[in-house]
Amino acid sequence: MSVRELEPKSLWNHFSDLNAVPRPSKKEERVIKFMMDFGKSLGLETLQDKTGNVIVKKPATAGMEDRTKIILQSHLDMVHQKNNATDFDFDTQGIEMYVEEDWVKAKGTTLGADNGIGVSAIMALLASDNIPHPALEAMFTVDEETGMTGAMYLDGSNFDGKILLNLDTEDDDELSIGCAGGIDTNTSFNYEQVAIEEGAIGIEITVNGLVGGHSGMDIDKGRGNANKLINRVLYSLKKEVDFQLISFDGGSLRNAIPREALVVVAVKKENQSKLVDMICELETEIKEEFKTIEAKLVVSAKIVEATGKAVSDSDAKKVINTLYATQNGVFRMSPDIEGLVECSSSLARVIVKDGEFITKSLQRSSVESSKTDIANTMRANFENMGCEVVQNGDYPGWQPNPNSAILNIMKDLYVKSFNEEPQVKACHAGLECGILGEHLPGVDMISFGPNIRAPHSPDEKVQISSVQKFWGFLLDTLKEIPLAN
Repeated sequence: MSVRELEPKSLWNHFSDLNAVPRPSKKEERVIKFMMDFGKSLGLETLQDKTGNVIVKKPATAGMEDRTKIILQSHLDMVHQKNNATDFDFDTQGIEMYVEEDWVKAKGTTLGADNGIGVSAIMALLASDNIPHPALEAMFTVDEETGMTGAMYLDGSNFDGKILLNLDTEDDDELSIGCAGGIDTNTSFNYEQVAIEEGAIGIEITVNGLVGGHSGMDIDKGRGNANKLINRVLYSLKKEVDFQLISFDGGSLRNAIPREALVVVAVKKENQSKLVDMICELETEIKEEFKTIEAKLVVSAKIVEATGKAVSDSDAKKVINTLYATQNGVFRMSPDIEGLVECSSSLARVIVKDGEFITKSLQRSSVESSKTDIANTMRANFENMGCEVVQNGDYPGWQPNPNSAILNIMKDLYVKSFNEEPQVKACHAGLECGILGEHLPGVDMISFGPNIRAPHSPDEKVQISSVQKFWGFLLDTLKEIPLAN
């Protein structure tokens, strides 16, 4: 069965159309045009603000004119990640999808269900001629994944709605009423380059096969971080074998748990065997440690040509020690909301190349003071080795409101529809609601969505039956919207 044949057909067909359009963060020109053309083709009021956000407005259906106006919100961009073995050009190709049992997946790349399913649900509502709903203001934001730029610079004057439904969560039994804020820490250090010792053999060490995932939602799952694991290998090797560090290339996106990392070292021929044997021993040790989580983890080594320049021994020690000491993972659990990660950090990117050592990491917290604390922890660690540290992209969290009117409506509806209580949660991800609330004061907000697994990774998938559940719940929610004040 093809994706377009799935029910509800309107939603899945819009998702297929959307996934044919390349839409990486900060390169959303094509998807902005796609959405502008879509809104105008329906004869609806369609506009683009100065940041690139697209707004489409649809009047209420007959009999719903006196209900509170609703803002429906999702983001247009998607994370572009692929497996190393996958031949795919995100700039020119559409996502290649397939159906496997109750799931829609992509062939070796991210799927874009985050947040494409939300976008497609809104498109289906805008295009419908038989679904009852109040007046709708569709808000399609840009650059959510790499800075929340669209939300940050939203022009709130374009909206009159008093309830905002954010369609960007990943468990269909949850109603989200809060989220974490975040800040990026970017570091750089110019290291001393030295000649590779004459006759040295190049060894390429690789860590791959990790699960990866979302560095907010999945940070508490104990998954391996390729940057930290490969640096652990380097640290252990350095205590026993003399080698030169030539390069380090680990991770990719700021908000994804790194799945792969690669380093190249130079070693004297007489130490080659010992170094390779130690790597094998370390692989066994690490695989045993992560066996229940990282079944496909591989630490490998192969001989390569030792070319270019190496990092001086003193600077290599600084790099390896600093990376080893870098905070990664959960920093603090919330004392107020059971099971919620309050504060975390993810070491997303490490580069050692051509005389420069670079790192990129993302710190998250639902409490501003602990966000500052973890950001300062990162700054102090890297400044200790002499790095230049730049922290930017700071955005606020979304303070939970357990007395929200739309929450109470949707809780009651959920129980009535599914005969069970929904999980009312705050999440450890950077939903746009915290920022949007600053531009839309007084607007009552809630976030929900279908089951999406492994977002931000090539294993991303969305559950078909869950999309059907989410769609029905969304339509029922629109019927229950109260009268406008």
